[in-house]
Amino acid sequence: QVQLVESGGGLVQPGGSLRLSCIASGSIFVFSITTMAWYRQAPGKERELVAAITSADDSTNYADSVKGRFTISREYAENTATVYLQMSSLKPEDTALYSCKATIRAGRTWDSWGQGTQVTVSS
Repeated sequence: QVQLVESGGGLVQPGGSLRLSCIASGSIFVFSITTMAWYRQAPGKERELVAAITSADDSTNYADSVKGRFTISREYAENTATVYLQMSSLKPEDTALYSCKATIRAGRTWDSWGQGTQVTVSS
């Protein structure tokens, strides 16, 4: 199985920036990851896709609410894959638990999730 560990969350003032990281490791299936994505879930709301990036060509897509403010990127090193989410011009409505998901395709397709990292935007 592929383990995902997120980091980088915290408390930030409106207008501030944070960079989230998600490291995928623990299995040869790391090299079978097709897509990595960030999701978020605020209290009382459904989980929503924030941004995603494909392994084949680094194509990206973003939720309309974060376009122009957030940037997703990825890198591979040794037996790990890392996806970043650079968040700028943060707003109180960005407050949520941010979770990382990796989609793996190796004979069959499945998703692995991290535990999440809390982002709180407040003055």
